[in-house]
Amino acid sequence: MEDCIFCRIVSGQIPSSKVYETDQVLAFDDIHPMAPVHVIVIPKAHIPTLMDLTDERMKDMTALIQAVQEVAIIKKIDAKGFRTVINCKEEGGQVIFHLHLHVLGGDKLRDALN
Repeated sequence: MEDCIFCRIVSGQIPSSKVYETDQVLAFDDIHPMAPVHVIVIPKAHIPTLMDLTDERMKDMTALIQAVQEVAIIKKIDAKGFRTVINCKEEGGQVIFHLHLHVLGGDKLRDALN
């Protein structure tokens, strides 16, 4: 989608600080980090929300999880731990409607549910 910022990052129209990339996914540093390590992991295919994943697109979710593991190793947060977050739709806090995961780590994270 030409008006999707993440699609424009995938196409190279908008630069990003790439952390990891495969044929299916792209991971890049968040420009407004909420933790010492804050990486966004996206499918290269435009999937608006978690609820838009179909059986045919589940391979994208598998690729996203594999990318999270690789990002954790690259950023050296795999041993001590990290948090992954998927926001879904407006009330879930989703701002950009292209499925994405946040990988947060590098320090002890506060419990967001308290």
